Amino acid sequence: MKKYASYACILAAAACWGCIGLFNRPLLNAGIAPENLVVIRNLGGLAVLAFFFLCTDRSVFKMKTKHLPIFIATGIISVVLFTLCYFNAQKLCSLSVSAILLYTAPAMVVLMSALVFKEKITGKKLLALALALLGCALVTGIFTGGLLLTTKGMLFGLGAAFFYALYSIFAPFGLRHYSPLAVVFWTFVFAALGALFVADWGNLMTVLSVPQNALLAAGLVLLSTVAPYILYTKGLANVESGKASIMASIEPVVGTLVFGEPISAGVFLGLACILACVYILR
Repeated sequence: MKKYASYACILAAAACWGCIGLFNRPLLNAGIAPENLVVIRNLGGLAVLAFFFLCTDRSVFKMKTKHLPIFIATGIISVVLFTLCYFNAQKLCSLSVSAILLYTAPAMVVLMSALVFKEKITGKKLLALALALLGCALVTGIFTGGLLLTTKGMLFGLGAAFFYALYSIFAPFGLRHYSPLAVVFWTFVFAALGALFVADWGNLMTVLSVPQNALLAAGLVLLSTVAPYILYTKGLANVESGKASIMASIEPVVGTLVFGEPISAGVFLGLACILACVYILR
């Protein structure tokens, strides 16, 4: 039951990440700088977590100095650099191309997990990887044309996938010493510090002075940042990194359903592929 509860956490995290467009698209349309989305997610996430743990469990505030490199890696190298690369990829390429470049991440996780954690690269994993990538390609409509890809955009997209994949590699080192909640908290401490270097405070204050935008920012922090990182990290405590990353490939499916985009035969086939990969890895 613990294994299936962990699977449920990973799938729920992916669903939360899939809803991110509900918040960041209206904020971008309102004129917020893409870099400030990084600030909202990371500083907002830290504020929510700090207040919550101050009221419920102050033990998460304890961290040994020798473990600082783990959380610098999860917070700055993974979370901050992933977000910056992904938003830049979206500016330089079409959204479908950005999404499919991001979902090369599971393949990276499987390879890195084999090297770092000695996780076996099985036939099941390879089949699930192929189905997940095909499913993402079908759901995002990459085969339907109208695509935009630049060399710089491709590099940003692959960079986003690499840094996104690194969270599944770095976080397990933290989980050897701390609870999933403590790992997420300290990740956001350093992610917030990293975000300070890219903040445009004038733009941020102008956009968030509108109550509707402030509510969107709160949704971005709570539903598509804090909740999925907690859920995904809890899942990593009992599931191999490679499997977890492949299962999280349901994110673009959720995004498609949430936005009410046309459900074509290709989308249904893509959904079937992704669900099949989850079933294979159960």
